Amino acid sequence: MAKADEFNAARNEALPQQYSAAHRTPASSRRATRRRQAAACLLVAMLCAGLAAAWWSSAPAAAGDWPQFRGPYSTGAAAADETGLPVEFDARSGRNVAWRVPLCGRGPSSPIVVAGRVIVTASSGARQDRLHVMCFDAQSGRLRWQRQLWATGSTLCNPFAAVAAPTPASDGERIYAFFSSNDLACFDLEGNLQWYRGLGHESPLTRNDVGMASSPLVVGSLVVVQLDSSGVSFAAGIDARTGHTRWQIDRDQGPTWTSPVVLRTAEGKDVVLLQGRRSLAAVEPESGRVLGEYEASCHTIASAATWQHRAYLPAWGLNCLNFDPTAGRWELVWYAPRLRSDNPSPLVHNARAYTIKPPGIVVCGDIRDGQVLWQLRLTGPFWASPVLADGKLYCVNHRGLVQVVGLGEKGELLGTGQLDEEILATPAVAGRAIYFRSDAYLWKIAQGAKTIEINDWPDNDAAAISAGE
Repeated sequence: MAKADEFNAARNEALPQQYSAAHRTPASSRRATRRRQAAACLLVAMLCAGLAAAWWSSAPAAAGDWPQFRGPYSTGAAAADETGLPVEFDARSGRNVAWRVPLCGRGPSSPIVVAGRVIVTASSGARQDRLHVMCFDAQSGRLRWQRQLWATGSTLCNPFAAVAAPTPASDGERIYAFFSSNDLACFDLEGNLQWYRGLGHESPLTRNDVGMASSPLVVGSLVVVQLDSSGVSFAAGIDARTGHTRWQIDRDQGPTWTSPVVLRTAEGKDVVLLQGRRSLAAVEPESGRVLGEYEASCHTIASAATWQHRAYLPAWGLNCLNFDPTAGRWELVWYAPRLRSDNPSPLVHNARAYTIKPPGIVVCGDIRDGQVLWQLRLTGPFWASPVLADGKLYCVNHRGLVQVVGLGEKGELLGTGQLDEEILATPAVAGRAIYFRSDAYLWKIAQGAKTIEINDWPDNDAAAISAGE
C-alpha cells in the first residue's frame, strides 16, 4: 500500500501516457483534448488541495453522524438521542431555521454530516462538467472549504436532475464524493485530495442517457460503487485508502438508480446488497463474490432497506427476505403488495415498515407479516426518501413542503415546514437538527433557532450567522 504522495507520483507518471494514447485515435481527438485538459485541472486541484502523506486506521463514522445516503447503516432512521427536532418551521420568517447558505451549483445529492461538518456536492457549467465538493461548519454554516474538479466521464443527464446526483459517503476520516460522470474523489476532512478515480474515463460505455445516481457505500476498508447502465455495467470495491480497485464484477445491462446497502445476516456476516432491474444480489464485500441472487422485478429508483438480519426489497410491493450466506439462498418471508413504494425508498424501524406510494400516501406495515396498520394521505409528489427521528417521520415533497408525521397506532400530521425551493434530496439528521438541500440552498433546521443574516455566495464564506453565536 503506497502513501498518498507515492500514489500520486505514480499517477502523474501514468497520466501523460494515458492521455497521449487516447490522442492517437483520430476519431476521439476532441474527447482526448478535453481529457488532457481535465487531467491538467485535476493535477492543479491536487496541488491546491495540499495532499498530506499519511497512514490511516479504519474507523467508522462517529455516533451521531449522518455519514451516507439515508444515514447510519442506510436505514433512514436517526440515532435515539436525536430528539427535540421542530415539527414546524418557516424559511421565510426564519422560525426554527438556524441558517441557510447558498450553493455554487445544482444537485439532488443529499447532505451528509461528519465530525461537525456538513458535506454537499454540486455540479455547474453549461455541460454540468464542473464538480464541486463543499464543506460547511455544522454549527455556524460557515464555509470551511470548497473544492472544484472537472468531470472526466459523461455529463449527459436529465435536466430535471444534475451530475451531482449520488450522495457522498464518509468513514469518519475521509469523504468519498461520487458523481453521475462516474468520477470518484476522496478527500480528508480538511479538504485535501487523497486520490481520484475517473471511472467514466476508464469505462466510457458505462453511462445512461438520463444520468447515473447510485450512491457509494463504505463497508470496512472498501468503497463500493454500483454502476448499472445502458451500456457496460459493473460494481467495484475500491480500496478506501489508496483508490485501487480490489475487485470488480460484471452486472446485467440496464440502468438503475438504486444504491447498495449492507445486510448483517443472522450468522453475523455482512453482505453487500446490489439491487438491479431483475434481481437482488448478495455480495461478499471482501472478495466481490456473488453469494446468491433473489430474482424479482425490482424497483429501479427506490433502494432496499435492512433491519435486524432481514432485507426489505421494493419490487411491486415490499418483499421481506432472509438470506443464508452459507447456502447462498434467499428465503421469502412475506410479500405485501400494499406496501408499494414510489420513488422514495422504504424505511424499516422498530417492527414497522414505512413506504410512500402514489399519489403521496404514507403506508405503515407490521414487519412480522406485512399487514398494513394505517395509511395517511400527504401532499405529494415525493422524490426524497423519508427520514425518521424522535418518533416522527419527516417527508419533504418536490415543492419543498416538509410534512411531519407522528407515529403510533395511526399516523397523524403534526406540523409542516415550507422551503421556498424544489427539493429532490433526502434530508440528513444530526446534532438535533435536520438538513435540507435544493439546487440553490442548504438549510439547517433546529428548534428555537432563528436566522438573522444570510449572505450570497461567495461573500463572507457563504455564511449564514445564527442568532446567539
